[in-house]
Formats: sequence, C-alpha cells, structure tokens
Amino acid sequence: MDLASKAGKHLQLKDTFDRINKTYTFEMQIIKAKENYAGNYRCEVTYKDKFDSCSFDLEVIAAPDASQTLDIRSAFKRSGEGQEDAGELDFSGLLKRREIKPEEGPEIDVWEILKNANPSEYEKIAFQYGITDLRGMLKRLKRMRREEKKSAAFSKKLDPAYQIDKGGRVRFVVELADPTVELKWYKNGQEIRPSTKYIFEHKGNQRILFINNCTLADDAAYQVCAGDEKCSTELFVREPPVLVTKELENVSTYCGERVELECEVSDEEANVKWFKNGVEITNEPRSRYRLKVDGKRRILIIDDADRGDTATYSVMTTGGQSAAQVQVDLRPLKILQPLTDMTVNLGKEINLKCEISENVPGRWYRNGQLLYGSDRVKIFHKGRNHRLEIANALVEDGGDYVFVPDLYLINIPANIHVIDPPRIHFDSLNYPDNTVVVVAGTKLRLEIPVTGEPAPKIIWSRGDKWITDLSGRIRAESFPDHGLLVIDCAEKEDTGTYRMMVKNEAGEAVAHIKIKVVDIPDAPLAPEVTEVGEDWCTMKWDPPLYDGGCPIMGYFIERKKKQSSRWMRLNFDLCKDTTFEPKKMIEGVAYEVRVFAVNSIGISKPSLPSKPFVPLAVTSAPTMLTVDGVTDTTVTMKWRPPDHIGAAGLDGYVLEYCFEGGKHSERMSPVSSFSLILFCLTVYHLTINSTGFQLFLFLVFKNEL
Repeated sequence: MDLASKAGKHLQLKDTFDRINKTYTFEMQIIKAKENYAGNYRCEVTYKDKFDSCSFDLEVIAAPDASQTLDIRSAFKRSGEGQEDAGELDFSGLLKRREIKPEEGPEIDVWEILKNANPSEYEKIAFQYGITDLRGMLKRLKRMRREEKKSAAFSKKLDPAYQIDKGGRVRFVVELADPTVELKWYKNGQEIRPSTKYIFEHKGNQRILFINNCTLADDAAYQVCAGDEKCSTELFVREPPVLVTKELENVSTYCGERVELECEVSDEEANVKWFKNGVEITNEPRSRYRLKVDGKRRILIIDDADRGDTATYSVMTTGGQSAAQVQVDLRPLKILQPLTDMTVNLGKEINLKCEISENVPGRWYRNGQLLYGSDRVKIFHKGRNHRLEIANALVEDGGDYVFVPDLYLINIPANIHVIDPPRIHFDSLNYPDNTVVVVAGTKLRLEIPVTGEPAPKIIWSRGDKWITDLSGRIRAESFPDHGLLVIDCAEKEDTGTYRMMVKNEAGEAVAHIKIKVVDIPDAPLAPEVTEVGEDWCTMKWDPPLYDGGCPIMGYFIERKKKQSSRWMRLNFDLCKDTTFEPKKMIEGVAYEVRVFAVNSIGISKPSLPSKPFVPLAVTSAPTMLTVDGVTDTTVTMKWRPPDHIGAAGLDGYVLEYCFEGGKHSERMSPVSSFSLILFCLTVYHLTINSTGFQLFLFLVFKNEL
C-alpha cells in the first residue's frame, strides 16, 4: 500500500534537505498509534535509474497501567550500609560493559521454509526469523512459483533471493545448458563489469559472480542474461549490529580546557549518536561540539569547556551504548592587579583597571547597580584584563565600584570620589550690577545657589567683620546647595558690600554682593513764596537732603488757609521742577503751602509750611493828571484817584519829576510833606528854585504793597 495517499491527521510524511551535508532526510510520523498500525513498512528511494529501499517492522503495544508501574529508580539505588552514598541513585550500574555473545546455530534457509509453509504461517515465520520485508519476499516468492517453464539456456537458475551480512561476500551461481552462450550480469538494469568488487568465474557449465565486501548499496535486484533468456534474483544486505568495543571514560577538567570523549566501534562505517543528558548532540557548523571520525574511533570534542558542559555524555550504536561523566570545574581565581581608589575632578576621566588569573568575562557595578556600556561609559575585556572608562565624570559617578568575574564568588572593589571646586551661582539670580535692593523696614532673605563636591563650607562677612551670629538681626546660614543671608527689618545703615566665600578640598570661590537699602526720601525744606498776585503766587524749594537711595521722581504741593487745618493737593501729576505757581486763591486771604518729595519707594513726609502770604491785586494808575497853574516857582496839578483800588486800599501818592532830556526821574522829597488825600481831587504846589527849565511830572499811588 502506498502510504502517501493515507497521509493526514494520523499519518504525516516529511522530507528535508541538508544543503551543507547534501543529504535528504525522510521522516514518517504516526500520531496516536493503534494496534492495527503494526506491521512491516518499507521506504523506497529512486533516482534516475537507481533504486534503493529500507524496511522495518512496527510493533504497537498497549500502554502500561499506571497503577502497576514499578519504581524503576529503586533498582539502581546503592545498597551499601553505613556509607555516605547509601540510598543514592547508582547510574554507573547502567554503564557496565557487557559483552554480546554471538548466537551460534545452523544456517537456516528462510526461502525453503516459506516455500513449504502454509500462507497463514507467513507472519509467524517472518517474526521468528527477523524478516523485515515480508511483503517483498512474498511477491518474489509468487514470481518464483510462476516460473515453472523449463529454461532452454539455463540448466540451473539463480535462487529467487540471497541474503548476506554487511561486509560479507555473496556468490551467485548459474549452470548453462550450452557453455558457449555469452552471459551478461546486471544490477538494477546496469551491466556489471569485472573489478575487485565484482569477480567472474567459469567452472565447466557454471558461471559464478562474486560480490566482495557487500554494502547497503549492493542491496538490489540482479539479473543474468543468456541470449534471449533471463534469470533474476534479489540480494538483501543485512547490516549487523554495531558494537562499542572501547567504552567512554570519565573526564574531569577546568574551564577553558579542551575535552575529548573517545570510544571505538566495531565498524568503521558505523553511524553513532551522541547524547548530553539524554539530548542528542548534532554536528552543526556553529555548534560548540565537534564530532570526529577516525577509522573505528568516534570522538566528541568540546573546545573551551565551561561549567555548562558538566553533564553525562553517552554514545549509542545499533548494538550497544556507552556513557561517561564530564566534570568541568572553575580554576582557582587569583587577583593579579586589584582596583585602586581614585579621587577625580569633575569633568575628568575615570579609569578603573584590574587583572585576574583567568580569561572570564565579568560585570561592573556602581553602588549595587549594574553598569551598561554607552557613549560615555566604556567597558573593555581583553584576555585577563578588565577596564572601565567613564568620560567627563559627573558628581553622581562617585561611589563604590565592584567588578564581579562571572562564575566566581569574588568581588574586586574600589571607591571613586568625584570632587568639584566650589562655584557661586549669583549671576543666575539676575540681579543687575550684582546689587540686591531691599526696602527699609522689610526682611531680606537672600539665597544664593552654590555647587561643589564635597559640599562646600560657606562664610559671610561685611568689611572686616565675620557674620557668625545665628540669632541676630543680620545672620547667615549654610546649606549643602546654597548660602543664606537674612536681614530682619532692614535699615539704611545695612547698605554696603557683603562678601561670600565658599571652600572645599577642591578649592574656593568668592563673590561680592552689594546690598542697597532704599526708603522714601526725606521731607524737602520749607518752600519760599517769591511773588504773589491777585489769586496766585510763585513758590520755590530745595530738594530733600536724602533721596532714599532712589532718584526723586517729582513733587506734590499742598496749600491751606492759615486759619484752616485742611490741606488741599494742588497737583495730581508729579511736578518735576522745584518751582510751582499755585492759582485760584482768594484775594486778601492768608495762605500757607508745603511740599512732598516722591521716589520709586513712596512719598516723603511733608515739608514745613511756608511763611503765610496774602494774594493782593495791584492798584491801577491815577487818571486825568493835568497842570492847573504854573508860576515862576510853583506848579499846580490836578488828577483823579485810580479806577481800580485793590484790597490793600490807597494810602496816598508819590510825585516824581525829571528835567527835559533827563533819563531818570527824581522823587520829590520829603515825601512826608506831601498832602495825601484819598478819593478826592488833590492840588499839589510844587516849588522850584530856578526858572527856565521844562519839567515832566509823574504821579504814583502808594499803599501797603
């Protein structure tokens, strides 16, 4: 039956091709075997005009009952009493060499038995005599029975089939009726030529073909032709079981060494399988294991063995097996060059190096954390030397470093201390001109960041005086990452330059910090009224002696009536000058004015009030001045009072004159001699001692202004 048509859920056929070894592998898998699957199977391979086959028997047995299973391990436990290993599993009992005793007996011709047997006994005979291709033998037997016709060329034909062990010599014999007939031998249709393997002999009417050193390739159909007649047979080459003639030996070695497990088998062409702890070892190109064949020797080679190679290795042949224990231990590790502690400046390179006695990899740890390679962290391993390089060291790179060789319980420690000269980062606070401005009466809390490793010590001073008091109005405190200066209720006297110095083992740094205490300005001096009018006046003042540490932005002006206590602001926009002209005052009422100075902090206290002043209007000029009469010594004049007389009233008149052509007028004296009459026409008699002069007369009113 062709099984290809039966492939499916319970039967799978697979074939693979190894391009490296150029071999095909054909595999048949039976899933969930049943009892009716038992029987003889045959795999036939054809290539062009070549043919080969392999047959085998499949026996299906029932699974053992779990309740009746025995503890097979108990059969291999050590039974020694009082010994430390008593009761442990003794696998060495399986490894004892056993000699296979060849079975001796008369040679039995299976073909003769099958010829004379009942067909119902064929399977029993095949099982009894180890026939693997019963179906093929029955087909040949059927063809033999059909050849009942007597041949004219052959007086004795070939037997229907021949069986020979691998490596043996087979002899094919035919007898010719006519010894002159030319004879030709064929193997699978190909003519056989004489050689060292194929030998032809003639003995009378017998024609004999010898095949020496039979191999599986000689398992084929053979044919001899005498003229037009043919005689056929088949040769079955049986491969004898391959025995292990030299057992494997236990091996104990160190890591890195070369391990060779060697055994000898009974056949140079025998195929063996190697196993590690029961798992087959394949001879792949990238495998750590190399399989070597040297005649009958079979060698398993392990280069550069490690602890993972410790296992039980076994070799299995068709007729036997052997096992050995391989123990790979670590060599005692010696530290040839330990790591050294280092102190590294920030930004420099950290370089750690150690040397150990064995060429094994390892791992680097920092503060218990595994280190991995990166652009900045480089890990090198060359032979027995291990090196760690860290570029541009950071503060966090400091700590405890440990190198741990793989497979060893050994630590190689080192301490790295990364130091950084102290730095004061006052510029990061963005104070203009390094000046800190604080308003008087408020609290200053100045925190200045500092860096450095180890944490620097911070010292504050002002002038030659150190600031060490921790409870005063001015105090300083130190922290690992910043310095603190505190001024409670800042005063004008606190203005000045303060010095901050930071120091650690890597160096020191100094910063000068200006602290400026600003306040409202002092009050300006009392203003001075320089001119008054009917409802206005002109005033001026001097700036305050202390501007509060900030430029004066302007002034506010207030006024009040002298008899009142209510001041009124005269401007809402700052007056930039130190002069001002108040308006809209009541004529004849006494007033006082005062001034406030303003800076960016606030408004100063008011200045002292000015001296009281009264706005008064000026009296207009007298009118209708005429000369009423002139004599040699007198002039009589007439005029009327001014049209507008202010709140100050009119006290009298003053008469002035000058000669014609003169530039200055002269007041007539004594003034007290004038007759002053208010609100009426007044005649004034002017007496002049000389005559012949032309006079110009001027009349001026007089009051308290």
